[in-house]
Amino acid sequence: MAVYSMTGYATAQSGTAAATDAPRAALGIEIRSVNSRFLDLTFKLSDDLRGAEPALRELLQSRLKRGKVEVRAWIEGRQDAATRTPSPHDLQKLVALQDGIQAWCPKAAPLSVAEILQITSRQSAQPGDWQDTLMDLGRQAMEAFLASRAREGAKLVEMLLDRLRQLRQLARDAQPLIPALVEQQRQRFLDRWNEALGSAGAQTGSEAAQDRALAEATAYAIRIDVAEELTRLDAHLAEIERLLGKGGDVGKRLDFLIQELHREANTLGSKSSSLELTRISVDMKVLIEQMREQVQNLE
Repeated sequence: MAVYSMTGYATAQSGTAAATDAPRAALGIEIRSVNSRFLDLTFKLSDDLRGAEPALRELLQSRLKRGKVEVRAWIEGRQDAATRTPSPHDLQKLVALQDGIQAWCPKAAPLSVAEILQITSRQSAQPGDWQDTLMDLGRQAMEAFLASRAREGAKLVEMLLDRLRQLRQLARDAQPLIPALVEQQRQRFLDRWNEALGSAGAQTGSEAAQDRALAEATAYAIRIDVAEELTRLDAHLAEIERLLGKGGDVGKRLDFLIQELHREANTLGSKSSSLELTRISVDMKVLIEQMREQVQNLE
């Protein structure tokens, strides 16, 4: 299953006829989206197409989980009211309607030529015809829209997998540093203990000095041990890789795992006892932040 980005764009357009005696016109629909915590739908439809909004909303809700989605639909190329010649039948209906209204309201102003052209133009359009065609175009645009989000999602997955590889390498670089640091500190404790005994002229044996140095080194090792953090970090990386391979709406789960990765990297930095381990912690946090920014674009 594909991993979808919440960023996408698609459009579809078709020539159709509003009525049997009307000129051909272009009906268009556009779908675009950006990231959002929830599914947020906005519709910008021309007056003749507003009746299709519930069906379009149902279509989008059945295919999308998250994202701020804007749907725009319009009619282009339809002959303007100023150039359309009303049919005699339409004019007769308007005259009869006007006479009836003026019989009840003698002060009512008669219709102007512009108003007659506007009314007859609106009457020529059959909303049902537009809406049926719009739904066909909406399904076409939805398929293209999902394909667009899938392509964007594939690029994000590729980037995330690259960052996972880099994080794993940094974790491998950190593992051998801890035993070396513990041994270095043990030797430092031993040298200082012997130096202190020599300065005081004490005759305590080297065995006691070694035991004390070992105890100090053990306590130090406990303080700087990051094996638990590295183990959890590796488990989080494995789970992220599994979710990316599984696909679907994984954005929220990945966002939680990224927070956990950041927590482990912070703990690693707080336990750092060398410049090299500090550098690894900083590099990890940079990579994790890059992943966090991209994960927030996934559905």
